[in-house]
Amino acid sequence: MQDTIRFVFDDRIMEIGFSDSSGFKPTTTLLNYLRSLLSHKGVKEGCAEGDCGACTVVLAEVDEHGKLSYQTVDSCLVFLPMIHGKQLITVENLAFYKEKHRILHPVQEMLMRANGSQCGYCTPGVVMSIFGLFKNHQNPTRETIEDALTGNLCRCTGYQPILEAAQKVCSGNAKDHFSQYEPGVIELLNEITSKFETIKITKGKQLYTKPFTLPEALKLRKDHRLATVINGSTDVALRQTKKKELLTNILDLSGVGELSYCKEEKDAFLIGAGMPLEKVRLFAQDRLPALNNILKVFGSLQIRNMATLGGNVGSASPIGDTLPLLMAYKAKIKVNSLSEERYIMIEDFITGYRKTALKEDELITEISIPKLDENTTICSYKVSTRKDMDISTVSAAFRLEIQHRKVISSVLAFGGMATVPIRAAETEKFLKGKEWSRKTVEEAMIILEKEFAPISDARAEAEFRTTVSKNLLLKFLLETTEPGTTSLP
Repeated sequence: MQDTIRFVFDDRIMEIGFSDSSGFKPTTTLLNYLRSLLSHKGVKEGCAEGDCGACTVVLAEVDEHGKLSYQTVDSCLVFLPMIHGKQLITVENLAFYKEKHRILHPVQEMLMRANGSQCGYCTPGVVMSIFGLFKNHQNPTRETIEDALTGNLCRCTGYQPILEAAQKVCSGNAKDHFSQYEPGVIELLNEITSKFETIKITKGKQLYTKPFTLPEALKLRKDHRLATVINGSTDVALRQTKKKELLTNILDLSGVGELSYCKEEKDAFLIGAGMPLEKVRLFAQDRLPALNNILKVFGSLQIRNMATLGGNVGSASPIGDTLPLLMAYKAKIKVNSLSEERYIMIEDFITGYRKTALKEDELITEISIPKLDENTTICSYKVSTRKDMDISTVSAAFRLEIQHRKVISSVLAFGGMATVPIRAAETEKFLKGKEWSRKTVEEAMIILEKEFAPISDARAEAEFRTTVSKNLLLKFLLETTEPGTTSLP
């Protein structure tokens, strides 16, 4: 095992050790590492929880086609070992020198010309988000541009010049010096990742392990059954950055490529537990539209580039955005240990508030989503104070199998209505065999009102949650029966 990490930064391979003299812990965030350097203080801490985007950087890695893939991330949520084998790009890396003259990157030049900066605090993060857009899209739509910038807050306002700069700089087939030097960067990254030697860092009271194969990950899980498992760390990192918790034992699965995939088979879609949510969203666009829709409003692009479907399932949060939908899809969770592989229905997998059916030596490895037949419709909904970058107040996912206007079966799954994502069993029972009509749904809403006893908290009163749950069911009816909307058999 190795106890150092290596990554490409400032055009060379950097190595960080975690000896007592280094000053770095395995859970030192990438943001704090950069802020410790004299020449890379462009990143700012605005929130330390992935909400503001002031700390946005870009990570590049070699994809399955042997090319560099660029992703924007919130550096406040990234632990240092997570960037092993990747290229780190900050705002200071964008400009370059030619004959002693500093040449701005096209993104910087265009943002300046569009007057897209005011006080400047958020500007480095904005620049990096547009840089990520620049490297991934040519002539992007307005929706794509807004999505790329959703995770960047500008407290001075002035979003319109920023959006205009992004639109102009990404129009056409512009190149930059990163394109020119990609072959050399790929060579350096391949040099680092050619070794699949597990990283094991021990410092003070902390143990951090990062395997690169599934068998090694399962072995480490068996040996360290109380370890906190992370992949994107978008949830766990907050325990340190906001609650100041010392994370004593971490098993980092972000380097296990065997967990990162999306596959379509004859009867199901298979999604690896380590697949980033943005890649899941893109896979789902034409295959699982309800999943695509809910992921559109899941955090920001920076968050979705790190967060994983397995992580969202494993958190077992009562307001986890994907969980009611996975219940509606009747998804199965594949879990593995060194000695066993088993499948658990999503409803059986979540056993209580942030509790699951995982054994101490098991890891989530895959989510299996059965394909729908032509008589079945699924829709998903999220209600929150803000459209983007907000946690659900109430979420819902509805599944309806119907023939000749009669309900054959249904799934009415809700988040935010109980200590776990939960189905409205009595309402489902009432709907069975009934005509799918407004009269039926209005009668069902009366039953639904009595099914749950939601709490009142900072997000909403219990009465509001109850009203919303009923209205979402009515919305589902209208969207599946009104002229111009999805029609049912």
